[in-house]
Amino acid sequence: MKFVDEAGIRVVGGNGGGGALSFLRERHRPKGGPDGGDGGAGGGVYLAADGGLNTLADFRYTRLFRAPDGGAGAGGNRAGKSGADLIVRAPLGTLVRVADSAECIGELVTVGAKLLVARGGRGGRGNARFKSAANRTPRKTTPGGRGDARDLQLELKVLADVGLLGLPNAGKSTLLARVSAARPKIADYPFTTLHPQLGVVEVGDRADRDSFVIADIPGLIPGAARGAGLGARFLRHLARNHILLHLVDAAAGAAADLARTVRATEHELAAHDAQLLQKERWLVLNKTDLHPAARAAELARELRAELNCPAVHCISAATGAGCDALMQKLMRRLRRGFHTTASADQTPQ
Repeated sequence: MKFVDEAGIRVVGGNGGGGALSFLRERHRPKGGPDGGDGGAGGGVYLAADGGLNTLADFRYTRLFRAPDGGAGAGGNRAGKSGADLIVRAPLGTLVRVADSAECIGELVTVGAKLLVARGGRGGRGNARFKSAANRTPRKTTPGGRGDARDLQLELKVLADVGLLGLPNAGKSTLLARVSAARPKIADYPFTTLHPQLGVVEVGDRADRDSFVIADIPGLIPGAARGAGLGARFLRHLARNHILLHLVDAAAGAAADLARTVRATEHELAAHDAQLLQKERWLVLNKTDLHPAARAAELARELRAELNCPAVHCISAATGAGCDALMQKLMRRLRRGFHTTASADQTPQ
């Protein structure tokens, strides 16, 4: 299925049913009085978070969602049937805005969460509601209210524990395939990843097994925040990751060259959203198998000094060297939770 992270829809709540104008007429009660019942309320439209969905693709084909109207009231003080609520499934991480004003209505961040996006109209009142000592035969009723109608813009921000960040061909997709069951496209040319890929990483043995979700975001290039390459569209998906793994290609040059690419990527993060720089980021030196072990360790030390960062993790996604140890460190960190905001490049052990 094609990955879609934006969609426009129209939602319409059901109209309320009108109140009834009726008078009781029985053989032994010729003046039984008013007995018109109230109309039923119209149904509302709700968006509900579904953990089984990971794209807004369904909204490409169905864009109008209308809840049922309420039924009209009837004689004998019978109320009209209320319209059923319409539940529309949407993926976790969906942000909902009013199309005209860009006002944020809410977001779906927990499985099963529901968000009311269009209220149904209230049911009208029957003439029995207007009976009084001064007016024993009221002929007044009220019509049902109209349901809300609005155009919405849906925006998906991928929910994952860990996000992979870096230039094209830094090895992000290879790492995702190495540590999870995901099978992203891998090739030796830029932008093989055209949309976010999710994978589940399992850590530990049977007695102490745990897992977390890792997301591969399309590679960033200079100018991504202004629309260059594919990164601008997908930078938003980093917003809901707890930890960012910043992958650097060990074969891309000396430590000074690698440091410049790291700073360039940081610049793109800041240009898109300064809050992204406040997220916990771990620097990962990938493709270390292309150097002798001593040279790879030396390169990591030089890069650490260039960036003045607390740690550089050395791995080879192609061979798997260092990947299991890195996943175990991530799992330990995730288990401790995120009650406070960690500074950038902080790497708790």
